[in-house]
Amino acid sequence: MSRQKQKFLFLEPFYGGSHREFADGWRESSSHDLQLYTLPARFWKWRMRGAALHFARRIKDPGEHCGLIVTDLMSLADLKALWGKDCPPALLYVHENQLTYPLAPGEQLDLHYGFTNITTALCAERVLFNSNTHYRAFFEELPRFLNRLPEYRPRWVSEAIRKKSAVLHPGCRFSPDEQIDLPPAGVAPLIIWNHRWEFDKNPELFFSVLRQVDETGNRFRLALLGENYQKVPKAFIAARRRWGRSIEQYGYVSSREQYLSWLRRGGIVISTADQENFGISVVEAVRHGCFPLLPRKLSYPELIPEEFHDDVLFGDREELVRKLSRLLADLRQGNPDLLDKIRRLALSMNRFSWHNLIGGYDDELERLSRMRRG
Repeated sequence: MSRQKQKFLFLEPFYGGSHREFADGWRESSSHDLQLYTLPARFWKWRMRGAALHFARRIKDPGEHCGLIVTDLMSLADLKALWGKDCPPALLYVHENQLTYPLAPGEQLDLHYGFTNITTALCAERVLFNSNTHYRAFFEELPRFLNRLPEYRPRWVSEAIRKKSAVLHPGCRFSPDEQIDLPPAGVAPLIIWNHRWEFDKNPELFFSVLRQVDETGNRFRLALLGENYQKVPKAFIAARRRWGRSIEQYGYVSSREQYLSWLRRGGIVISTADQENFGISVVEAVRHGCFPLLPRKLSYPELIPEEFHDDVLFGDREELVRKLSRLLADLRQGNPDLLDKIRRLALSMNRFSWHNLIGGYDDELERLSRMRRG
């Protein structure tokens, strides 16, 4: 379908990880002109408090755009107040929210950030969540969060946000025609960790499972990818001491081609996350030939076709140990049934490619533009 090209603002105050991948993918794939303005991916709390003030001064002509895209670490209420009538209609894309995000060890809940998410959603003309799982979790928690107010509780808020909300999975930057690289037999399989090096991804559980599997004589290699925004967690330092010779990559690789080359070489991708609203890193790894082992919770049952749930999903640590041990043996032996599952799983991820999703995103932009004209 031919579309008339229009100009939109895209403000991303935390330009890293999945936020960066999403922004770059949408901008590259869209039929429209997305003017992307960003801030580095650090100090997320200060981004929520201060990014609106930065962008309000940096962008001189907001009113010349047909619409505005922001993500959940922006205070849209502040930005609209500063821009006034010059602010175009806004679409909020919710990667995560501070109502349901787990607290770091020793951290106390600051209700301010949850209320910033709420007022941002109220100020947006359209709200999109990155998964059905995330959508349900947000609207289940929202009434409980509002009940924290001692009086004059705004119970109308839930319905006001819900009626302008929908789910649109994030696109991923791979071609549906891209080759699937199956892991080779006869060698120690390469296990991929391509998640953030942070507490909510539970690396302690990941490495404790690897230790138990290692002690039974199962051999593997490791590629420890993913971004680390602060100091290196102790679990990764200990892992480097234990498996130094078996770790073929230790740390974030900034080149996307280099990152994808590791995924193509991988045989297994594991998540032990306590928080995941979508999982771009898992989708990318599976599409490039890694067999996934994922918690039977969060967004993962939504990502994986139901026919593979028994093979892929685990309920507890013991089940993960059993499935990983069996998977390592099957990969070394080149089990043809397993290789067929890897191929079919990879192809199933095509539904998340930007090629297949961009039409829905551009429809949303044109919906914003009509609001502007209206």
